[in-house]
Amino acid sequence: MDTASINAAKKYGKVAVMLGGISAERPVSLNSGAAVLAALTRQGIDAHAFDPANRNLGDLISGEFDRVFIALHGRYGEDGCMQGALELLAMPYTGSGVMASAIGMDKWRTKLLWRAAGLPTADWAILDAASDFAAVEKKLGLPIFVKPAREGSSIGMSKVTEAGTLAAAYATAAEHDPLVLAEKFIDGAEFTVGILGDAALPLIRLAPAPDKAFYDFEAKYIRNDTQYHCPAGLSDEQEMALRQLALDAFRLVGGRGWGRVDLMLDSLGNPYLLEVNTSPGMTDHSLVPMAARVAGLDFDALCMKILEQTLV
Repeated sequence: MDTASINAAKKYGKVAVMLGGISAERPVSLNSGAAVLAALTRQGIDAHAFDPANRNLGDLISGEFDRVFIALHGRYGEDGCMQGALELLAMPYTGSGVMASAIGMDKWRTKLLWRAAGLPTADWAILDAASDFAAVEKKLGLPIFVKPAREGSSIGMSKVTEAGTLAAAYATAAEHDPLVLAEKFIDGAEFTVGILGDAALPLIRLAPAPDKAFYDFEAKYIRNDTQYHCPAGLSDEQEMALRQLALDAFRLVGGRGWGRVDLMLDSLGNPYLLEVNTSPGMTDHSLVPMAARVAGLDFDALCMKILEQTLV
């Protein structure tokens, strides 16, 4: 690296790349964090892995860290808990703050906020053990997507296609979260929109293999036959409209810095917002890095753009 690059890297000081954690998404976070750590190191950043599953947060102070790159996913890392702890330590960190992280992690409350603001999202019902499952099936129609309201990476999620099976899907989801969301099926393509700063990245259209019922954990992280289309094959007008919708949805929950908004188009081309990710994956299968590449940012540059936001 030249002298100018070295001097530019010094302004960030010592950076903790927070990875792993204790959520169900720990394995994905370890991969994300390792990729981010390698990228920052290549850029001359004094970056170090920091796993809160086996490190005390006080080590951030005793270790004289200057800022944190959050590569945690799921509970206790993406839900406002870690963000609140870092606020108390007066430690700059990447991504959204406490409120946006907490709301974004809760798919139900995110949908309540969007619906109240007039943004499009599919109809839903909240399930518990005493729910009238037959009535919910009748109200929403089949198929129905059932998911833990406060988990990511499609963990505990299933697609109900036969009458009388909603209760079993609820039980599967409830193993991961007592708050379970049943969501009306949208018959159309799924898209994701990366957010970086004040801009939306190019849309990616997700196309799981024909034998997959939906874009689940296996399709996301394990299989190599999931197709990602970027550009997404939409008209320029539709692409820009959906990018703006994603930005509006992200800002409404209070998102900042970077993130990802998932949505679907029905068979008539009407959009429906699904969820917000305030600390998206950064693995070799991940979507924000994929969209950033199409926008002209390689992985190292993307990581630096995210880290830059901690200087503000």
